[in-house]
Amino acid sequence: MRNVVYTGFMSLDGVVDSPGGPEEGHRSGGWVVKDLEFVPEAWSLKEEELTDTTALMFGRRSYEAFAQVWPGSPDHTDYKELPKYVVSTTLTDDALVDGWGPTTILRSSEDVAALKEGEGGAIFIHGSAELARRLSDAGLIDQYNLLVFPVLLGAGKSLFDRADRDKRMLTLRESESYSNGILKLVYDVRR
Repeated sequence: MRNVVYTGFMSLDGVVDSPGGPEEGHRSGGWVVKDLEFVPEAWSLKEEELTDTTALMFGRRSYEAFAQVWPGSPDHTDYKELPKYVVSTTLTDDALVDGWGPTTILRSSEDVAALKEGEGGAIFIHGSAELARRLSDAGLIDQYNLLVFPVLLGAGKSLFDRADRDKRMLTLRESESYSNGILKLVYDVRR
């Protein structure tokens, strides 16, 4: 059975919207690099994840955004040939990017559940807040790798659904704090 891991940047108030820049849509876009001292060890989680990543998963919008940048980015060369899965009811095969490794379109949470039952290692979700919420609600996320930033954004996409539902417990696997206020939190979902 494969694990599905959500990895992402989050503000202290739970917003995951537009961490990389204003072109992503949030008025405070780029909040992971603006007004914050760069401390290299705070980013070590991203390097550590490369060892465990055997495939990537995206929602349609994140796939379309990342597919414009990551295939030619020197920071993402290790991801280039990894299998990719895009969960979308609207994306067509002709919209997939050539030269960015094998890509499969999954049409539902049930398709993701079937993929998890197969052989292989961890599948990492980058960005894709709506997909992560849907998969979390379906009990398909196994681990959260979060870098929590010392910023309050007030509004924007949240990683977690605000609907009333049954409690779900997590187990803290690893944590670390850095001099610039970033927290690394790695949680396993209890089953």
